[in-house]
Amino acid sequence: QVQLVESGGGLVQPGGSLRLACAASGSISSITVIGWYRQAPGNQHELVAFISRGGSTDYRDSVKGRFTISRDNAKNTVYLQMNSLKPEDTGVYYCNTLPNLMSWGQGTQVTVSS
Repeated sequence: QVQLVESGGGLVQPGGSLRLACAASGSISSITVIGWYRQAPGNQHELVAFISRGGSTDYRDSVKGRFTISRDNAKNTVYLQMNSLKPEDTGVYYCNTLPNLMSWGQGTQVTVSS
């Protein structure tokens, strides 16, 4: 089974940007849909964005126009470019498959604070 490892999080001021990466241990070309999720303290995982094998994307309303998901099948990596970050974007970000979830990885912490 392919394993997904997240990276790229950090502390950023409101209005700043980060690019997250989700690196797979094997080929992602056979994975139909990959999504980015986030989990704020005390909350459930929520789907932020997803991308299909063909490149179709969709986003949570609260991040539309600010976040961009992309995938590079040659590098077996899915990215999440996050711009105009807000404090409410704070959380641990995970990538996972849809619709059937794999085990959650360690995630990467994103903190938006002044």
